[in-house]
Amino acid sequence: MSWKYILWGIAFLFALSTSALAGPPFATDDPVPTDYHGFEIYLYSEGTHSDGDTDGTLPGLEVNYGAAPNLQLSIAVPLAFDKGLGHGTLFDYGATELGVKYRFLQEDDDGWQPQASFYPSVEIPIGDSDRPASVGGGHARYFLPIWVQKSYGAWTTFGGGGYWINPGHGDLDYWFMGWALQRQLTPDFAIGAEVFHQTKDTAIGESSTGVNIGAIYDINDRWHLVGSIGTGVQNARQTDESTYYFAVEWTPSLNGD
Repeated sequence: MSWKYILWGIAFLFALSTSALAGPPFATDDPVPTDYHGFEIYLYSEGTHSDGDTDGTLPGLEVNYGAAPNLQLSIAVPLAFDKGLGHGTLFDYGATELGVKYRFLQEDDDGWQPQASFYPSVEIPIGDSDRPASVGGGHARYFLPIWVQKSYGAWTTFGGGGYWINPGHGDLDYWFMGWALQRQLTPDFAIGAEVFHQTKDTAIGESSTGVNIGAIYDINDRWHLVGSIGTGVQNARQTDESTYYFAVEWTPSLNGD
């Protein structure tokens, strides 16, 4: 049996039961902002293979900061790569991502009310717009999503989505949406799964649907390992034959330890 169907089956079983890991390692994000005056720092790599081409980030740095209660500021700076059939591996600085997450609804621990956040972001390419977008070319793009989350004991479920404003010749604005599930198996280990969908982002492109499974392991209170693997289940050859994410996360204490 193809491993993509195994992944799909796992995601379906999670859905039958009742989050997934907060943001990384999934495409689906969560509404939880970083603690006030706290940091979440990820050193990561990610990549997607489709139709003979592999592109992604190696390495990237993401920093989230709790600027105020219920308010997170984020920046991601990637070294992008692209390896295709017609050329060797290209490396260049990718698009800088800036975001602001604001939680406007608090979760009701004793009821059904979830927490929710608005998390607008912008990807700013550095360099010539004639370069491939996968290595930092193209135009600035804007994402306007809403994310929600609800926890039930050891289970957490979160998801949502939003609209990408994607200017450029041949490019289309598009929608992204996803939902994730997570189970805290032990105090230091959690596993999750997600299903996500994206409408086509270019005039000659295809819509895509994919699944990921991922896990997070807490080495201690400050250091964490985060990773996922996945595949597409709709137009996979053109959009997502396989994908991965791996990160080392550092969450320094408020006093700088």
